[in-house]
Amino acid sequence: MSERLDDVGYGDGPTLLLLTDDAAAQSSWTSAAEAAGCRLLAVVPIPDAATRLSRQAAADVVVLDTRGDEAPGVDAALDQMERGAESRSFSAIAAAPLRLAERITRQLHPQVHHLLDADAVDRQVALAEALIRSRPRFEDVNKTQGTLRLQQLSEEVGRIAAILAALSEDDTAAAAMASLEAREGSPEALEAAQVRAVIRARRLRDHFFRGELFADPAWDMLLDLMAARLEKQRVAVSSLCIAAAVPPTTALRWIKTLCDQGLFVRVADPEDGRRVFIELSAASAAAMESYFEAARRVAPMPV
Repeated sequence: MSERLDDVGYGDGPTLLLLTDDAAAQSSWTSAAEAAGCRLLAVVPIPDAATRLSRQAAADVVVLDTRGDEAPGVDAALDQMERGAESRSFSAIAAAPLRLAERITRQLHPQVHHLLDADAVDRQVALAEALIRSRPRFEDVNKTQGTLRLQQLSEEVGRIAAILAALSEDDTAAAAMASLEAREGSPEALEAAQVRAVIRARRLRDHFFRGELFADPAWDMLLDLMAARLEKQRVAVSSLCIAAAVPPTTALRWIKTLCDQGLFVRVADPEDGRRVFIELSAASAAAMESYFEAARRVAPMPV
């Protein structure tokens, strides 16, 4: 895709530089930019993205949207986007289908906002949030949608804090558990089938109630990773996003947050540099085992 004059807009509004080789991606981000009152600077093919970013004078937001498995230049572009976002030269967004989750998340780019299987609203909200970060005075025309999404994210952060608190055991609780084990004998070994049964029971709720009523992606992912650990299986980022039972972009935000908090660990696939696995940290695995052991004392199958 060559850069053409009709790809370039002029004006004094906030600016967007789009990095993509896909015509559908160009169309979708052009529509999102128009809805946000954002001016499209140019559309640059991904192989040329790193070079363009190295000489880009100014932009408010840089978006990379890849739809191909073997798109060359993605890693170099993401590295440049990370540096630019870290230096506050612009806000950065990377978008891809869920099947390419490992492709765009295999390197740590905490300053780059990731979108997976994004719809029109996801793109508009992500662009509005990026513009707010780069231009605090800018107001999104789709303010209602943005406010709702930011409120949801705030609630998600609250749930993360609650989960972390629940998983944290102080010395007194640990001592009490050790004393209880000493009195009642060795605890029953946790098996993968038990954890999978809990996961299936949780999914049954969706047949009787609206699924969003019970959205709890952090716990769903903890359960999935615990079962995989017991089965000695590895879990890819894309698979874990599915296990979270929420939109992929939301799941990816949770994964990044839980990795930052030390509950999850990222492990590169030594046989395929494009793949990233997620595992429970040792502390999280121990906490999950303790939880199941304690829960079994009060219920036959915790959920």
